[in-house]
Amino acid sequence: MSARLNSAQPYAIGLFRVIAGLLFTVHGAASLFGVLGGAMGTHGGTVEAGTWPGWYAAVIQLVAGGLVLLGLGTRGAALVASGSMAFAYFDVHQQAALWPIQNGGELSVLFCWSFLLLVFTGSGAFGLDRLVTRRTATTRQPSAEQAPIAA
Repeated sequence: MSARLNSAQPYAIGLFRVIAGLLFTVHGAASLFGVLGGAMGTHGGTVEAGTWPGWYAAVIQLVAGGLVLLGLGTRGAALVASGSMAFAYFDVHQQAALWPIQNGGELSVLFCWSFLLLVFTGSGAFGLDRLVTRRTATTRQPSAEQAPIAA
């Protein structure tokens, strides 16, 4: 049973990455463009351009979420996304109370730890990272001085 589950691990990580990236991207799009109900607390509106930290967080959500969704530069994008959610929790939510259930920071905590997990696991299956690394590996040919010498 364990061997079968282990063989499916890249696909499970890939699906997890797609869902987390999609949800993060949607948050950014809602805040920046007012789609899908708009930014939280604005009744369908958007975050004012250039405001700290809301507008910058929305840009990070849109860009990093899109990269994670596609599986392109997953580890770097996930690190930035995780850091932004850690900032959101400690700067915004924790002022109200210590525990996420008390301060409304559950989503920030879940996104933070989900993206941190992707930093260590990579994109899994279905990611463009795999295509890029496969292409660069096949285009690199060993030079004459790097080629192994037969004995």
